[in-house]
Amino acid sequence: MRDGVKLFAVALIPKNSSGSLPIMLVRTPYSAANVFRTDSVPGGYKELAEDGYIFVAEDIRGRFASEGLFIMNRAQHDPRDKGTNESTDTYDTVDWLIKNLPGNSGKVGVMGVSYPGWLAGVAGVDPHPAVKAISPQAPMTDTWMGDDFFHQGAFRQSFGVEYASAMEFSKDFARAVPVDRYDRYD
Repeated sequence: MRDGVKLFAVALIPKNSSGSLPIMLVRTPYSAANVFRTDSVPGGYKELAEDGYIFVAEDIRGRFASEGLFIMNRAQHDPRDKGTNESTDTYDTVDWLIKNLPGNSGKVGVMGVSYPGWLAGVAGVDPHPAVKAISPQAPMTDTWMGDDFFHQGAFRQSFGVEYASAMEFSKDFARAVPVDRYDRYD
């Protein structure tokens, strides 16, 4: 990244492909190595694989095998400074991928569901020119209405405390505040 931090990524490049292929990027706080556990594309990406893509999954800053400090839903920085955020990290990742992955067409799509959906969405803030499509699916944006933390305004303590502590106490979910029952309001 522009500040020297190294992010970990896994790339699946189809064998025996003819011509150049676009890149489909999934950025995640949940382990890039687990997105593609084998040398084949998971079922959810089957149709995209048939269409012909290079798939890349990347651990975001401070998570799993990536360096740096993780901040949940990291805020955008003032564009006049030299700071970093998920948008600048996506820009730098895309720039590196199109310059270094063999057989790519120079076109990139970014997609994700839930937290990776939010990451896909912020890829559209000052995007790299190679980013041609963005698909944020069920992004973790409005946690007040209908997301996992709040159900129509009621804070779901069991999930909110357990998830936030798992994300922020360690790089790999190794530590979390255990919640032993669904309803903690008694």
